[in-house]
Amino acid sequence: MGELILVRHGETEWSREGRHTGRTDLPLTPRGEEQARALAPLLADRKIVLALSSPALRARRTAELAGLTGVETDERLWEWDYGEYEGLSTTRIREDRPGWYLWRDGVIGGETVDQVGKRVDGVLERVRPVLADGDVVLVAHGHVLRILTARWLGLPAADGRLFKLGTGTLSTLGTEHDEPVISTWNVPASQTGNGHE
Repeated sequence: MGELILVRHGETEWSREGRHTGRTDLPLTPRGEEQARALAPLLADRKIVLALSSPALRARRTAELAGLTGVETDERLWEWDYGEYEGLSTTRIREDRPGWYLWRDGVIGGETVDQVGKRVDGVLERVRPVLADGDVVLVAHGHVLRILTARWLGLPAADGRLFKLGTGTLSTLGTEHDEPVISTWNVPASQTGNGHE
């Protein structure tokens, strides 16, 4: 049985600044490109039978620089739609909503955490049968991958809050005694540090 390999895209200007980046299609920074290239050795010896990417440029470019080929885009891997909070940092949002916490309080005009959970449930349904033949790579975004991890483990979508995930990192989900587990988490492509949400 293969593993589900999660790759969070490399740094963008907004991830570096801690701004919520849902549907805004930003490019990688030079550091983000370095992070993506540094992932290649972590993926090179894997038997990858399927690679899926968010349609976002930052995810597709990360996949390319990490050496993945034959990557298919899957709309369900887009980041959480933050609605009116797109481009805003938590600090900025809390100026209007003191104590606001994304995972508890949600967004205005975007998706709920459970709607994102339903999207990633569809991704998991697609990839589970393929894992019998080898590894599957998903290249996407911090929050959507955290929610997907919660759903892999059979947890509510909002439990994605428990899994901090930096930019340019690799994580693996697998099984132990036929039960879903996290095999590795938030492994940086390099030791230069990780980005923010």
